[in-house]
Amino acid sequence: MQLTGFTDLALRLLMRLVVLEPGVSTTTEALSQELDVRYSHAVKAMAALQRLGVVESRRGRNGGVRLADGAGSVSIGFLAGELEGPREVVTCEGASPCPLRGGCGLRSALRVAREAFFASLDSVTVADVAAPPTRQLLLTIAARPA
Repeated sequence: MQLTGFTDLALRLLMRLVVLEPGVSTTTEALSQELDVRYSHAVKAMAALQRLGVVESRRGRNGGVRLADGAGSVSIGFLAGELEGPREVVTCEGASPCPLRGGCGLRSALRVAREAFFASLDSVTVADVAAPPTRQLLLTIAARPA
């Protein structure tokens, strides 16, 4: 299974936020530069993370984004599943519908496999994926010149 670029970006943004000192904020613009991604994509991913309650944002002069309290213990499986949404692994409908769609067992088998994929990530937390040695890499990204 392959995650969408959107989910990948959202998880990388979250990993970068988890290594900030507690209570410290940064900006989505700074994060997009550090991770070398488009600002507009980072804004959309950050909005999704905020809706999921793992990121807090504040507007204004002292504003910014930061990890929400307790977000480090949130499951990667939960986040990936929510960010990916309920889409199917294969598309049986559309301009050229699959002639097997009425009685094929593949679609349901792939749906079960998709759920198993996310379930296998349920024991991995946000803090786990940002632990050493990844932590040092994340801190290095922030320290490099723009």
